[in-house]
Amino acid sequence: MATSVPPSAPVAESKKYFVLGSSTLAFTVCFTIWMMFGVVGIPIKTALQLNETQFGLLTAMPVLTGSLVRVPLGIWTDRFGGRIVLFILMLSTVVPIYMISYATEYWHFLVLGLFVGLAGGSFSVGTPYVARWFKPERKGLAMGVFGAGNSGAAVNKFVAPVIIASAGWMMVPKVYAALMLGTAILFWIFSASDPSHQVTSKESLGQQLAMLKDSRVLRYCQYYSVVFGGYVGLSLWMVKYYVTEYGLDMKHAALLAACFSLPGGVLRALGGWLSDRYGAYKVTWWVMWVCWVAFFLLSYPQTDFTVITVKGPQTFHIGIGVEAFTALMFTVGIAMAVGKASVFKFISDEYSSNIGAVSGIVGLAGGLGGFILPIIFGAALDLTGVRSSCFMLLYGTVCVSLVGMHYQFRRESMLSAQAALAKA
Repeated sequence: MATSVPPSAPVAESKKYFVLGSSTLAFTVCFTIWMMFGVVGIPIKTALQLNETQFGLLTAMPVLTGSLVRVPLGIWTDRFGGRIVLFILMLSTVVPIYMISYATEYWHFLVLGLFVGLAGGSFSVGTPYVARWFKPERKGLAMGVFGAGNSGAAVNKFVAPVIIASAGWMMVPKVYAALMLGTAILFWIFSASDPSHQVTSKESLGQQLAMLKDSRVLRYCQYYSVVFGGYVGLSLWMVKYYVTEYGLDMKHAALLAACFSLPGGVLRALGGWLSDRYGAYKVTWWVMWVCWVAFFLLSYPQTDFTVITVKGPQTFHIGIGVEAFTALMFTVGIAMAVGKASVFKFISDEYSSNIGAVSGIVGLAGGLGGFILPIIFGAALDLTGVRSSCFMLLYGTVCVSLVGMHYQFRRESMLSAQAALAKA
């Protein structure tokens, strides 16, 4: 009778890196397409004569479904395995992506955007799928490498303007549909499955969602809504911001906007390494402080004011030039990349048995932040006429995170110290 031979250690070791590489590629392509309206939406806005709020809703529609499906996708990944779930998810978006090229009315784009947004749920599939292939001391780095697929936001800014300039915006969905289909096939070929990674829990969706009563999960939801939701919102908003605030053409605006999106994705692996080395709390704390300072500076609008001096009225101008603005956005991109990884280090450390469901819930919170922010950005701009109002809003959210972190972790430290004294 023939017996199966267990794979050698080098084969098993190489398999997990194939999984990591193919999953990261798949997530990068999914994120590229998820952010499509951040660039394609600009000529659509002009053609349909949309206001700022309508433009914000257009860019945010894919983010809505990409967020709402994260919880069930995370649970299905626990039960059925990440390989099959991610493959089917990618295939399901190909036709809606292609159909965008034939849309003519505003509501067409909104409806199709909802279906395209399913691609955004890939994060909640890939995170637990990748994490279970690595040992605890390496999970932070592995999830950081996978999370570097957020750089798809920058890929979109490089690719879409070139396609628009050469063939018009309607060619972008056609190219992206072919890209999604090809990537799904490559992912299936190079990825792998391990039945031992599947969770056989029979808990219902309601029972899984009961973990929202856990204060730690709610806390991580709030952090992630800042570092990921803020990243998505700004990635969708920055190209148009450069065009309207600094008068740049779309190609140069997209290139400078990528200075935020690219480090915000690629350096997530650095965040995973830092979290493994120094701990998730310290890393997240410093991320929030960096964002707090940067958003304070970015919030100041272009201002002209007149001062009455002994020599007569003197007019002064205060504002951030395009170079300083780009440097600050580059810094924020790095901070958010590190913060996205550090938040998920919390989750992998504390919820290893049901990481799929918890990452889905936290991802949902971050995604909803990315959905709401562009709409609020547009509404604030329509109401105030101040373009930097988007940074004023983000500054407020970071303040909430810093205050919450200070009091919550201080309380937990005091409880731990009291428990240690009681045992002594």
